[in-house]
Amino acid sequence: MSSPSSATVPSRPETPAPGSAAGSGDEAPLTLDEAAPRTLGLLDQLGFWGNLGVSLLGFAGALSILTPFGAEPLSLPAAVTAIVVGSVLGGLILGTSLVLGTKTGAPAMVLLRGLLGAKASFVPTALNIAQCLGWAVFELLVISAGLQALTGGHLPRWACVLMAGVATTALTIWPLGSIRLLRKYVSVLVVIALLVLAVGLLRNPLPAIDGSWSGFWLAVDAAVALTISWVPLGADYSRYSKTTGAAFAGGFLGYGVTQIACLLVGVVALTQVQQNPDQVFDLFLAVPLGTAAFAVLVLRETDQSFANVYSTAVSIQNMAPRWDRRVLTAGIGGLAVAAALSIDISQYTNFLYLIGAVFIPLSGALIAAWLRTRGAGWNTSAEAPLRPGMLAAWVVGFVAYQLVNPGAIPGWSDAWTTAGSWLHTLGHPWLSASLTSFAVAVLVALPFAATPALSPPPEPTRQGPRPA
Repeated sequence: MSSPSSATVPSRPETPAPGSAAGSGDEAPLTLDEAAPRTLGLLDQLGFWGNLGVSLLGFAGALSILTPFGAEPLSLPAAVTAIVVGSVLGGLILGTSLVLGTKTGAPAMVLLRGLLGAKASFVPTALNIAQCLGWAVFELLVISAGLQALTGGHLPRWACVLMAGVATTALTIWPLGSIRLLRKYVSVLVVIALLVLAVGLLRNPLPAIDGSWSGFWLAVDAAVALTISWVPLGADYSRYSKTTGAAFAGGFLGYGVTQIACLLVGVVALTQVQQNPDQVFDLFLAVPLGTAAFAVLVLRETDQSFANVYSTAVSIQNMAPRWDRRVLTAGIGGLAVAAALSIDISQYTNFLYLIGAVFIPLSGALIAAWLRTRGAGWNTSAEAPLRPGMLAAWVVGFVAYQLVNPGAIPGWSDAWTTAGSWLHTLGHPWLSASLTSFAVAVLVALPFAATPALSPPPEPTRQGPRPA
């Protein structure tokens, strides 16, 4: 257990260090001192990110597309267009961030050492830990609800949560093997399940949907935010990609296409249950072969909880590079199970959305740095210097987001609502908080991104024994 200053992340090594956990080329390293093996090819990246693009939460989340907050409900053509536009824009951002992870070989939070500075990266790291752990708890509850729906409520909730937690934690012990397993055996089943649900739902005539295009950009905002929410986790997996092209395709095509499919199925389902998300699971079970299709999706949901638990551990390693990820994921999995069984996570929802808003402008600063440097000289060392200009871009972008969308946290949101009302930034259906904050962060960051904090020169080779 070392201090953060005692380790430097290797930058895109071609061969893992002999004797390390990565030395076999089969599994993820245990600590940040060890090199990341490049074992995930194009199909692995497409399968992994394609699976993440489908979520049981996403089906009900399509409600934010149909009925954007603060605007009139959308017509069906407007909702479909918003899903496609938002997923394409978000996919471009996600795919680009994955390329940077492949080029540097560094996890997502370690990448931020080069963007903000080593010590400054601890701020988003702490927020990402809170975000990933919170969503891991949500996913365990969603899987539990799915299992209970499949069994007609005969399995008690605690047993379902425990089974979901054990499966999730087991996947994190062998993360690269789990990704290959999901790609090989689950990805095709997920595609079939989506087709079964889509065909089953479309057998019924779609009810008339009264709506307009006035909230179109707010709906695009929601779709973009869904995709960008994976940027703080992306490099944790793209660092194992064999090529940058495979990493980009995983984020842009793999995630983008399946998110479009998931949200479209969700929109159709919601129109048939009078936009009541609590009835979506029952509707899926009622279509022909729906039980089998839904069972596949419940099984697949474990890759969402897996990604959140594993990335929580890797984020912690940014501050404690030599802590063993297996110990970390076992503890985090146990903590997520305990939280899912004992607390009302719904009270945490607005805080999770606020954390998500933090990472949208941070993604903008990251993309700006990539546009100017293409990842050359990216400093992922524990001595990476502070970069005030990039910090400013992040903060200004976050302020822009809050002025457009203050959220719903008592006290915090009230102050931003007052400021937004005074500046007349609220209540504009054409104004997207995500796209605005992202664009502001990019524009502010571009001048400062031209001269990255270069990696330190390599240490000279030692001629004698290492001093005690």
